[in-house]
Amino acid sequence: MTRISWHDEEHRSQNTGWLRAAVMGANDGIVSVACLVLGMASAAASSGTILTAGVAGLVAGAMSMAAGEYVSVSSQADAEKADLDREKQELLDQPELELQELADSFIARGAKPETAMLMAQQLTAKDALAAHAREELGITEFTTAQPMQAAVVSAITFSIGAFPPILIAALISSRFLIPAVLVSTAVVLAILGGLGARAGRAPIGVAVARVTFWGLAAMAVTMGVGYFFGAFV
Repeated sequence: MTRISWHDEEHRSQNTGWLRAAVMGANDGIVSVACLVLGMASAAASSGTILTAGVAGLVAGAMSMAAGEYVSVSSQADAEKADLDREKQELLDQPELELQELADSFIARGAKPETAMLMAQQLTAKDALAAHAREELGITEFTTAQPMQAAVVSAITFSIGAFPPILIAALISSRFLIPAVLVSTAVVLAILGGLGARAGRAPIGVAVARVTFWGLAAMAVTMGVGYFFGAFV
């Protein structure tokens, strides 16, 4: 008889929290600062002004991303805590009804009533709150909100994403700055799209095309604004 052993499997959906924050941070960093550099260059600003604006954009953007992610994910964490507190009280007030609810969730997924009740009893005996959090609320140790993690990851990845256009602004002469930033940003965006898709096991081509297209569109609009104001200011 073949023995079936328990083994750990790697599921990428467990990483959706930090992965979302990382991809968003890096993408926002390079697009925001590249747009800022291109807008200033299109308005015929000096090299020093462009570089200063880029660095200021990096610092402001990283802090904004961190604060925004922390507040947003904290709100999610508060909602999760409220749901768990309510579930905990219901388990104390009406344990039999909660047991039947848990069994009903297994029946709805195809288990026989007697099997569903046995599963519900065993899971309740082990950790009733964890069982109900998972089955009723969809909250597990892998999906629970982590505000500080999201804030730190967003700030770091925003800074990493924002660094290439700033480096180019510091090294490339104003004559070649615009094409250099456009090309390098498009390349980095394609890489980010590919890495994000690979980490999440999603179609790479679609992700690369989507990220690159919208990044280039944002830069084109910003350059237009820069040329407009540069011509009249």
